[in-house]
Amino acid sequence: MTEWFDSHCHVDEEKFDEDRNTVLARMREHGITRFAVIGSDMATSRHAIAFAAETEGAVAAAGCHPHEAKGFREEDCPELARWYREGKIRAIGEIGLDYYYDQSPRETQREVCQRQMELAWEIGAPVVFHIRDAHGEMLEIMKSMKSRLTGGIIHCFSGSAEMAREYLRLGYYISFAGPVTFKKAPKLQEAARLVPRERLLIETDSPYMAPEPVRGRRNEPTNVRYVGMKIAELRGETAEEVAAYTTENAMRVYGMA
Repeated sequence: MTEWFDSHCHVDEEKFDEDRNTVLARMREHGITRFAVIGSDMATSRHAIAFAAETEGAVAAAGCHPHEAKGFREEDCPELARWYREGKIRAIGEIGLDYYYDQSPRETQREVCQRQMELAWEIGAPVVFHIRDAHGEMLEIMKSMKSRLTGGIIHCFSGSAEMAREYLRLGYYISFAGPVTFKKAPKLQEAARLVPRERLLIETDSPYMAPEPVRGRRNEPTNVRYVGMKIAELRGETAEEVAAYTTENAMRVYGMA
């Protein structure tokens, strides 16, 4: 059986409470043997840590999402650092900028993102970035902090091929989710063709961003295979090849290899 690694999901969240065991069983049935659950604030980060500790194949990341930046406290940093040093989390994230929803003031988003990037540098942790409608400004921040970048993942990549090149030059992995499978996504598909296989990841971001052919339904990690198969089609590779190198990449960035 082909084995897949969903590099970013939220299967630990309440939207799966009623049927999580069924979902986990379906994942195993379809070869999704490893996956990362990602926090968006301190409460969801603690939940992700607890879930990963008791669930085979799961790892956790913790951090403050740009939506939640207004609730971030400086005293959260020592706890994030402790979790990383104790091996409870594998990355700081998801952090970043989201200028599409603007659920936290932009200045606050920038300050909180940069503080967590500094924290990642202090402890040597990779970072999982959430970036929406803010790629230009995020790149400016990254370039200004180039000597302190620790690498990591541009999750659910939504930019152009040229934007992907910029992130690659800065040492990041590019992760593709459901939107790369959409019929009207030529720029995203162009990016998926150019990212070198040693820097490419796949994910579901479930329960969000369901790919074709399950678009419009609640997403789940089982569907990461649809993302992988579309990547294979775009790049002229086999699904087995994509599964193998994206799994190897995810294990490397999350410190499992």
